[in-house]
Amino acid sequence: MTRIVIVEDEIDIASVVQDYLRYTGYETEHFTDGQSALESIVAAPPDLTLLDIMLPRLDGIEVLRRAREHTAHPIIMLTARIEEVDRLLGLELGADDYVCKPFSPRELVARVRAVLRRTAPGSVPGQAPQGDAPGLVLDDVHWRASLEGTPLNLTRREFGLLQVLSRHPGRIFSRARLLELAYDDTVDVTERAIDSHVKNLRRKLGAVSPSHDWIRSVYGVGFAWEAPPQA
Repeated sequence: MTRIVIVEDEIDIASVVQDYLRYTGYETEHFTDGQSALESIVAAPPDLTLLDIMLPRLDGIEVLRRAREHTAHPIIMLTARIEEVDRLLGLELGADDYVCKPFSPRELVARVRAVLRRTAPGSVPGQAPQGDAPGLVLDDVHWRASLEGTPLNLTRREFGLLQVLSRHPGRIFSRARLLELAYDDTVDVTERAIDSHVKNLRRKLGAVSPSHDWIRSVYGVGFAWEAPPQA
């Protein structure tokens, strides 16, 4: 059975999350402080951790930092702190997703499922799992892309963004990280220019496949590639 560790010092919130996860079929374990949670995570990494930031003894960012020295299992951050720096720091340290309070328990369960699906054993790190981007073909040599057999006619900058996003489905990238990964030369590109390139990408993808929004905006953080639902 899939085991999920919940690190949350607010008992009411933890209880609701546990109820929903158990109803869905997951095994859960709850910790109210960061130090106890870290010791358990390092000793026996779970299938996924839901990690609050504001915790006694050891805060969530430090738990994430130390945990990543020992385990690569998926970690979703839970927090009421909405400042952009907190979100970016958590993602840069290796968080797999970020959920702000208050949140819908059903939405949280859906996010858990999505993260578990894309990090399941057998997936290839750095590549989209088979079927995550059906019909999308990237030619890394000639910087060409097509969707469902239709050329997308991308600029080199747009291709670079598409390449990074589509090969890490569901992962949230900050603008700064996209700038670093997608472009060899950043002299004439600013973080805000990423928004313009993403807008053009959405338009070109939408012209071929209007029923699906391929790129998800995460307010105050950045962007993520959204795989279409499995048939």
